[in-house]
Amino acid sequence: MQVAEQKKAAKKFSEDWKGQGYEKGQSQAFWIALLSDVLGVKDPAQYIEFEDEVHLDKTSFIDGYIPKTHVLIEQKGINKDLNKGIRQSDGSFLTPFQQAKRYSANLPYSKRPRWIVTSNFKEFNIYDMEKPIGEPIKLMLADLPKQYYLLDFLVDQTNVEIKKETNVSVKAGDLVGKIYDELKKQYKDPDNDHSQRSINQLCVRFVFCLYAEDAGIFGQKDMFHDYLKDIEPRFMRRSIIDLFQVLDTKIPDRDPYLDDQLAQFPYVNGGLFSEEDIEIPNFTQELKDLLLNDASADFDWSDISPTIFGAVFESTLNPDTRREGGMHYTSIENIHKVIDPLFLDDLKEELLQIKQYKQPATLREKAKQFQFKLSKLTFFDPACGSGNFLTETYLSLRKLENEAIKLAFGDQSMLDVGQGLIKVSIQQFYGIEINDFAVSVAKTALWIAESQMMEATKAIVYANIDFLPLKTYTKIVEGNALRVDWNRVVPNYKLTYMISNPPFSGARVMKKKQKDELHSVFGNAKGIGDIDYVSGWYKKASDFMNNTTIHTAFVSTNSITQGQQVNLLWKPLFDDGIHINFAYTTFRWNSEATQKAQVHVVIISFSYVDEQVKRLYSGNHFRLVDNINGYLADSDNVFIKKRMQPLCDVTPMHSGSKPIDGGFLILNAADRDEILAQNPTMQQYIRPFMMGQDFISRISRYCLWLVDADPTIIKNDSTIMNRVANVKQLRLKSKRPATRKKAEFPTLFGEIKDSKTNYIALPEVSSQRRKYIPMDYLSPDVIAGNKLYMLENATLYEFGVLNSNIHMAWMRAVAGRLKSDYNYSNTLVYNNFPWPTPSGTQIDRIKTTGQQILNARELYPSSSFADLYDDLTMPPELRKAHQENDKAVMQAYGMPIKDTTESDAVRELFKLYSKLTKSVD
Repeated sequence: MQVAEQKKAAKKFSEDWKGQGYEKGQSQAFWIALLSDVLGVKDPAQYIEFEDEVHLDKTSFIDGYIPKTHVLIEQKGINKDLNKGIRQSDGSFLTPFQQAKRYSANLPYSKRPRWIVTSNFKEFNIYDMEKPIGEPIKLMLADLPKQYYLLDFLVDQTNVEIKKETNVSVKAGDLVGKIYDELKKQYKDPDNDHSQRSINQLCVRFVFCLYAEDAGIFGQKDMFHDYLKDIEPRFMRRSIIDLFQVLDTKIPDRDPYLDDQLAQFPYVNGGLFSEEDIEIPNFTQELKDLLLNDASADFDWSDISPTIFGAVFESTLNPDTRREGGMHYTSIENIHKVIDPLFLDDLKEELLQIKQYKQPATLREKAKQFQFKLSKLTFFDPACGSGNFLTETYLSLRKLENEAIKLAFGDQSMLDVGQGLIKVSIQQFYGIEINDFAVSVAKTALWIAESQMMEATKAIVYANIDFLPLKTYTKIVEGNALRVDWNRVVPNYKLTYMISNPPFSGARVMKKKQKDELHSVFGNAKGIGDIDYVSGWYKKASDFMNNTTIHTAFVSTNSITQGQQVNLLWKPLFDDGIHINFAYTTFRWNSEATQKAQVHVVIISFSYVDEQVKRLYSGNHFRLVDNINGYLADSDNVFIKKRMQPLCDVTPMHSGSKPIDGGFLILNAADRDEILAQNPTMQQYIRPFMMGQDFISRISRYCLWLVDADPTIIKNDSTIMNRVANVKQLRLKSKRPATRKKAEFPTLFGEIKDSKTNYIALPEVSSQRRKYIPMDYLSPDVIAGNKLYMLENATLYEFGVLNSNIHMAWMRAVAGRLKSDYNYSNTLVYNNFPWPTPSGTQIDRIKTTGQQILNARELYPSSSFADLYDDLTMPPELRKAHQENDKAVMQAYGMPIKDTTESDAVRELFKLYSKLTKSVD
C-alpha cells in the first residue's frame, strides 16, 4: 500500500469509528477493519484470533491475539479508562494492561506476547514486553491518519530474504570454523603468531574464492572447485600457491606458458592475494573433502549476507571469541536502529518525494541528483570490527542508488555506461579496528557486498559492468582507536556520519591499559576511573566533530546514561556544545547467533547541530521532544551529583553496618542453634542480620554482635574465639591500611551503624522488574548490613513518599544499575530527591496510604517481598494500596493524577530539582 493510500485509509477508518465502541459487539469488526483497510492485511479474519481460552481460576478469553507478530490485545468499551483498575471476578481491580499480563503469564511460552495492546476504540496503549515496563506508547484514534505507522508492528513484516541470508551466513560461518580447525591440524606450530595469521588469511582467501565461483565473479561456475578436484591432496599445497600467484598477477604480466586452467582465472587485485609470506601447510584428504565437497559443491555462497557473515566469519576465527563459544554478530535489525534515524529514513523519504514527479525529464534529473548526493556521503566507524555497520550502510545506500538508477535509466537497456553508472563506492567508508584479522574480514565483506549490489544494478539496466579487478581499499585502518588520530584516517571536513558499536567494558572491570587509554582521551579530568570504556569514543568523537556538522550515533551500555556517569561524561560534552538529537532508551542488544548476549544498551545520536525537533525512541516507536538530556529523558539538561546531605529538610539516610569479616561473624539458622546449644549465654550477643537479598527474600540470618560483650564470655567459647581469630587474620591480610587497622578490633563489625529506634530499611539493589523497590520498618534489634539503607525515626509520611511511583520514577531516571537491576544510592538518589511541599491535610493523607500499604502486606505474612512485589503475583489489596498512595503523593506535588506519565513526572522533578539547587548550592 502506498503512503498516500495508507494515510487516506487511516483517515477514513478514524472517521468511521469516531464515537463508536461497544466492547462485546464491535471489537472484532474494529480490529478486522483496522488490519484490512489501514494495514493492508489480506484475509484478516485468518490473521487475528479472537476469544482464545486462557485458564486462570476460571476459564477466561483473550480479546485478540496475532500469532505471527505475537501481539495480545485487550479491548475495552469506549467509556472505559485504560489507566484505571476494573473489578475482576475475584474482586481485585486490574487495569486492562495488568489483566493482559495475567493472561500472558498463563499462556504457553511459545505464545507469550512480544507486544500488548490495550484499546478502548478511541485510544491505543502499546507495550513492548522486551522493554522494562514503563509508560506505553499512546496513539489516539483521531491521530491515526498522521501516526498510523505506530501500528506497523501488528503486521508480519519479517523480511524473508533477510532470514534466509542470516541462516545461510551462520551456516557459512560454521563451515569456516570446520575448515579452520582442520587447517590448524596441518601446521607444525599452529599457535605461533605467524602461523595464526597465516591460517586466518588463508581462510579469508578460501572464502573469497568460494564466493567468487558461486557468484560468477571468476567468470564460470565452480572454477575454484574444478581446478582442485582432480589434484591429489599431497599436491594441493603447490596448486593453491600457484592459484594465489595467478589471482594477484595482471593478465599481461602472466607467464605465457601458464596452464590453461589457471590462465582462465581473472586478476583480482585489492591486495587480497598479494602477501606471499603466508604459510600454507600440506593438505589431507579430509581437508580436501571439506573444502571441495562440504564448502563448495554442497553449499551456495552467493546467498550469504556480507553484513552478518563478516561478523560471524571474524568471530569464528578469532581465538578470543572461539574460547567464549558461539558466533557473534549484530542483527541487521539492530544495525538499522542506528542508521535509519541517523540518515536512512530521510533519504528514503527524499526518494519517495522524487517518485511523485510526473514529468519524465524532471523525474530522471531529480533521480540523478539524488544519486550524486548519495555518492558524496562519507561514513566512519571508529570501532568497526568486521565492518558490519559499514557493510550494511553500503548495502542500504546502494539499494537506494539502484532505485534512483531505475528511475533515471530503467526504460533503457544494454547501456554502454560501464562502471561509471554506479556512483556509490566502498571508498566512501572508513574504519578503525585493532584486530588485523578483523580488518581483512571487513574489507572482504565490503567487496562481497559490492559484488552483490553490482549484480542487482546489472539486472536493472543490463549494463556490461565488470567487478574485477578489485579497487585497492585501504580505508579501514588497523590501530587502537583511542590512540589513533582520526583525522589521519579521514579528515573531519570530509566526513558526514559516524556510526559505531564501541567495545563494552564497565568502569570496575577495565584493565589498566584501557584506563590509560581513557586518560589519553580525557586528560586529567576528574572521575575518569568511574566511567565506562565506551565513554572514550564519545569524548574523542566530540573533539573530532568540533566545528563540523558531522552527526554521530553510537551503541553503548546504558550505564553511561545512569548514576554519576551522566555528570562525569555528559556535562562536559554539553558544555562544549554537543546536543543529543535522537536516542533509544534501554533495550536488550542480542548480538550472538548461538549464544545470545543479554546486554542492556542505549543508542545515542549526537552532534554540534541542535536539531529543533528530537526523537526519543522506546522500542520501535518514538515521540518528538524538545530536548533529550544525559539521562535520556525529555527534560532540561540537569546533572545529579553525589550529595552528602539531603537537598530537602528530611531525615538523613545512611547505609547499614559493614562486617568486613569474611563471613565469620555471620550465622545462618543452623550456626545460631549450634552455638546456643553449647552456650545459651550467647543469646544476648546474637542478633538478626539482613543484607539486601535477605531483606527481599526474607531469609533468616544472624550475626555475632559483640559490642560491649564481656571478654571472658568470648574467651571461654572456643567456637566464638575461632571465628574472631579468623576475622583478625582476614583483616591483617588486606591490602588496605584501614582494614588492617580494624584487625585490632576483630570482635566488632568493620563499621557499626546500629539503630536505637525503628527504622525504614531499603535494599541497595532491586530487580528492574519491580515497579516499586520494597522497603519496610525494622525493629532496632535487627542489624542492617551495608547492602541495606537505613532511615531512622522515619515517619509514615516519609514511608509513603518513598514508596510512591513519583520517587520510583526519580530513582529509575537517576540511579545507577548493577547489570540491569536498580542500584539505589543515598548520596545520588535520596539526597537529591526533590520532596513536595504538602499541606497538613496532604501529609495526613500520605500517612494514611502509607499505613494501608503496611496493612495490606500483613495479610500475607508468609510471603516474601520478592513474591509480594512481582507484578504477576502482587496481591490486589497491596496493588490498590500502592495505587492510592501514588495518587496521594501526586496530589502533594500538584501533578494531575489521570494524565501524568512517568516521563512527565521525571520532567517536573528535574525542574523542581533545578529550582531547589539554585537556592541551596
